Amino acid sequence: MKPTVIIIGRPNVGKSTLFNRLVGKKLALVDDQPGVTRDRRMGDAVIAGLEFTIVDTAGWEDEDAATLPGRMRKQTEVSLEGADAALFVIDARAGLTPLDEEIARWLRTQEIPVIAVANKAEGRAGDAGLYEAFSLGFGEPVALSAEHGEGVADLFDALYPIIGSFEDERAASDRAGEARDPDDLELGPLKLAIVGRPNAGKSTLINRLLGEDRLLTGPEAGITRDSIAVDWQWTDPDGEVRDIRLIDTAGMRKRAQVVDKLEKLSVADAKRAIDFAEVVVLLLDATRGLEHQDLKIASMVIEEGRALMIAINKWDMAGSEQVGDASRLFNGIKAALDDGLAQVRGLPLFAVSAKTGKGLDQMLKAAFEIREAWSKRVPTAALNRWFDDALEANPPPAPKGKRIKLRYITQAGTRPPRFVVFGTRLDMLPKSYERYLVNGIRKELGFDAVPVRVVLKSPKNPYAKD
Repeated sequence: MKPTVIIIGRPNVGKSTLFNRLVGKKLALVDDQPGVTRDRRMGDAVIAGLEFTIVDTAGWEDEDAATLPGRMRKQTEVSLEGADAALFVIDARAGLTPLDEEIARWLRTQEIPVIAVANKAEGRAGDAGLYEAFSLGFGEPVALSAEHGEGVADLFDALYPIIGSFEDERAASDRAGEARDPDDLELGPLKLAIVGRPNAGKSTLINRLLGEDRLLTGPEAGITRDSIAVDWQWTDPDGEVRDIRLIDTAGMRKRAQVVDKLEKLSVADAKRAIDFAEVVVLLLDATRGLEHQDLKIASMVIEEGRALMIAINKWDMAGSEQVGDASRLFNGIKAALDDGLAQVRGLPLFAVSAKTGKGLDQMLKAAFEIREAWSKRVPTAALNRWFDDALEANPPPAPKGKRIKLRYITQAGTRPPRFVVFGTRLDMLPKSYERYLVNGIRKELGFDAVPVRVVLKSPKNPYAKD
């Protein structure tokens, strides 16, 4: 296990910028306005070979615990549990503030090594704040510019005495694991993203799965901004322990309604999370049913080639005046999905409740099954036997009396499954016949509702002029 280092500080001191600098990617959303980060975000950091897990946290604010800033601060406090070190970041240009001093008093009560980091210390404008940071009581502060990468070597010098011993233990563990059976290393964790409109209950559902308040929730719509990945182990109904990487995403509204810069960044981050995922769960709100925006999100997931499942959340309210007849709602959504997503019929549909836990085990079990189909490869011989039978049952048409010859098919790739059909005059093949082949692949070869790509390829005519 890698050591864990937490970044803590008041809003707008550059915590997320430092996080992005240490992980080497722009994972966390960054903006000039304070309070952008709301949930804890983890990443793999490395400085001169020193590897550790870095955790970005929400800005610490002195607000009532029931408010959104107060709940954000509670998440930051919880993040220190089990951590190996903390980076207390201040703004060197602004100097120490009363809130910085309050955070420092709280950190001194915690049993964790703390390194004071004076960020925005490029040039001489941050000298005064750097000198003030000595009064915090955490030893010599590290002068740093997260935006420009200055002072990272000094941060290494401060961190290594605290977490450097983990590096030797991890190296020994890696050497001990070299003799393990390679088959044990083949399957990685299921990358499962939860997407949907704002306030559908995505963060609440993940918290229910984890059994803890890991993600910030509340009645306010649009609380989640960053796409947050959480590694978790699920024990299935058969008692098998399975690894899952749960990915929470920001709610996606209609494009015309997204005018705020931060919301645009959040939606873009959610789209990147979909591209990273293997299976995507589109979460609907039972109190609102299926809306056009849900279909747009589903179409985007399918176009990206991800395996898609639909879950109707807040099913504990089914039968109430707000929801109405439960079976009619379920069947209505199922029919609307088949009509609105003709390219992938029969998507897995589940009734779940983040409040009670209803249906979550069945949903996760199906997620592993659909990943298997998404990753499946069909032997070429079996594939062409099916292909010959499909052509015999329904031969391709002959537009204007010209025969279309389909010769053979191969599977070009998986995740999503991609097939190439070879033949002549394929530019004349109707789209309806392509759909016939795609539907046959799904139904007969075990791909179910997985998005399938079929490419038509004709041999190049050597006598044709360029």
